Amino acid sequence: MPTPTLHTLLHPDRIRLGLSSATKADAINTMVDLLANHPAITSLSDVRSAVFERESTMSTGVGHGLGLPHAKTDAATETIAALATLHPPVEFDAIDSSPVELLLLLVGPESEASLHIKVLGRISRLVHQVPLRDALTRADTPEAVVDTLQRAEATL
Repeated sequence: MPTPTLHTLLHPDRIRLGLSSATKADAINTMVDLLANHPAITSLSDVRSAVFERESTMSTGVGHGLGLPHAKTDAATETIAALATLHPPVEFDAIDSSPVELLLLLVGPESEASLHIKVLGRISRLVHQVPLRDALTRADTPEAVVDTLQRAEATL
């Protein structure tokens, strides 16, 4: 199975620009809430628990202002994503101690563990490109985020 593109895992309904959250937990909770009406989610509370359980093992603040909370759980029947820009940036216990201004949530079923890892790798390759990160944080509509990602993924 080919690795899905990030822009196909996102939908404008699951993108929030200029999200204001006081804490890391608030930001993650808001991101999980964006998945609430997706047909692939069978239990939002189980998804939330899985994301926070994963976060408790090690922060998903990967540096350069990026947070990648993620989880594998049987409460998801397919891999989906949500994205937010955070204004102001939020302290996230990142490996470089930088606050997070771009947050990307990835959730998928346990049965797609290898796919989950491949998608995380794709995300990492994409968002470590400074021009792309800057374009995503400056995007003014959810559709602009999807278009920006689609153009960037065409170059991978």
